[in-house]
Amino acid sequence: MIFTTQIVRLDGLILVASVDDQQVQELGELKQQIRQVIKRITPSSEPRASIESNKYTMHYVLNDNLCYIAITEKAYPKKLALTFLEDVRGEFQTSYTRDEYLGQQLRPYQYSEFERYIERTKKTYQDSRATDNLSRLNDELKDVTQVMTKNIEDLLYRGDSLDKMGDMSSRLREDSAKYKRAAVRINWELLLKQYGPFGALGLVILILLVWRFW
Repeated sequence: MIFTTQIVRLDGLILVASVDDQQVQELGELKQQIRQVIKRITPSSEPRASIESNKYTMHYVLNDNLCYIAITEKAYPKKLALTFLEDVRGEFQTSYTRDEYLGQQLRPYQYSEFERYIERTKKTYQDSRATDNLSRLNDELKDVTQVMTKNIEDLLYRGDSLDKMGDMSSRLREDSAKYKRAAVRINWELLLKQYGPFGALGLVILILLVWRFW
């Protein structure tokens, strides 16, 4: 379940916030932690990440100095939460211009009317077992397979940085590509070892046949 959603500029200004789920007792504390996390995010931070707490997970998507945030129950699929945030991001940046949402004269909750779109969209994502949501979850067109996950206590109290997470993510992608190339090479070597002698024998027979009937 998605409990709350926010759109926040990296300078800390909240542009949109959904209506909170009052059943979540720790939500106030979590929102305090969100404010601390926002202070640690820079334009070079990991663009998509999930930060886990005891019972809940904070997911964010970073784009153009805006941070799109959702708090979900811990069991909610990370990929689905990030796809939800990508939908919110796409609609918001289509509805408003960059000059508008990065302007200096904005007040907190300037785009509160956008909360209606968030609520409508959230309803379609609330049940992660729904057929449409499972389809979204498996949609490879959404490039959220490389999701960095971090514990919020490590991030806030042990000094880990989101920039460091970005470096880790880059290394993981590089290592993945390296292992993929190695696997392809090994597969070719196995094929050559298994079928090479037969191929060589066939080639010799072909040469003999051509030489005999030339």
